[in-house]
Amino acid sequence: MNKVFVGIGSNLGDKFNNISQVFNSLKENSNFSNIKKSSLYETRPYGKVNQENFINAVFYFETNFSVNEIFNYTKDLEKKIGRIKRKHWGPREIDIDILLYNNIIYEDQKITIPHKDLLNRDFVLVPLIEIDDKVKHPKEKKAIKQFLFELTDRYIIKKISLDF
Repeated sequence: MNKVFVGIGSNLGDKFNNISQVFNSLKENSNFSNIKKSSLYETRPYGKVNQENFINAVFYFETNFSVNEIFNYTKDLEKKIGRIKRKHWGPREIDIDILLYNNIIYEDQKITIPHKDLLNRDFVLVPLIEIDDKVKHPKEKKAIKQFLFELTDRYIIKKISLDF
């Protein structure tokens, strides 16, 4: 089984429901097992900052899906939830990014694994570490939690005590 971490974010519409729909979709699909979720975090926008704050989380699951099958599944799920393509780093109903897939380093025209901005985003590192504090970055060969201390920009505003 392939071990996968995905980052989830939403800053338009019913943010909590959008994220909950992703989690429920994974739970209801027999291709995914051992599903885990981090806490939710309210975060400042990354990139284009003139927009609403985000709600972010990280999910972990195991699957037989290939990288491309997961990518296609998540893009279809974004559309189903109502994502409308806008400008890069703009507001979005839902965003699902593959962060890590096993220990592979992979890149094609659509996908880069590990996610190319993974190490620059506390709103991804913190919830990822919450799920597995021993996970290593496949390219850097160091524990993900080590990179959190090196970040100069912080985006997390607060942890949200809300179960979904």
